Amino acid sequence: MELIQEHSDIRAYLAADEAIDHGHPLVRETADALWTAADGDPYAYAEAAFEFVRDTIPHSGDSGDTRVTWRASDVLGTRNGICHAKSHALVALLRAKGVPAALCYQRLTEDDGSQPLLHGLVALRLPGGNGWARLDARGNKEGVDARFDLDRERLAFPVRPELGEVDYPTLHATPHPGTLTALRESADRPELWRRLPTAL
Repeated sequence: MELIQEHSDIRAYLAADEAIDHGHPLVRETADALWTAADGDPYAYAEAAFEFVRDTIPHSGDSGDTRVTWRASDVLGTRNGICHAKSHALVALLRAKGVPAALCYQRLTEDDGSQPLLHGLVALRLPGGNGWARLDARGNKEGVDARFDLDRERLAFPVRPELGEVDYPTLHATPHPGTLTALRESADRPELWRRLPTAL
């Protein structure tokens, strides 16, 4: 699938906003620690940031945590979030060290095609690489084995078009408005599940 930049100016994928708050001290501190451990190598840093978000911040649907986070700094501070929130955190960490990063989405369903939901992913573009590569930092569990791979996608959930599932090709510089509104205005995760968009 060809990924499509929402903005032609790559600087849009380095910017901070209210959700991707990579100027926040906790985001900067986390990024600095990961950067030092990666010896300042952008590729090693990107992989370390991905694995940090994937492995040390539980997906609240797996952990049972009902709190809703949406700012990258809050995701890092509480070590909690759904796929969209974790994507905000990973994008913030990547952008904090000058790695262009985007938000992208999938429409997924249950095995019978029911209960559609919008799933959040990240795409990044490393210097000298082969363009954008998508990653899924939602967190692994039985049956889910997402990996850092810039040559072949290793996402948590490959789409099943026969069930109405969709890979959306657009690379968003900011969170999708419907998703961000649901995250910001939901009192807890059960409410969030009811409010999240089911498609773009």
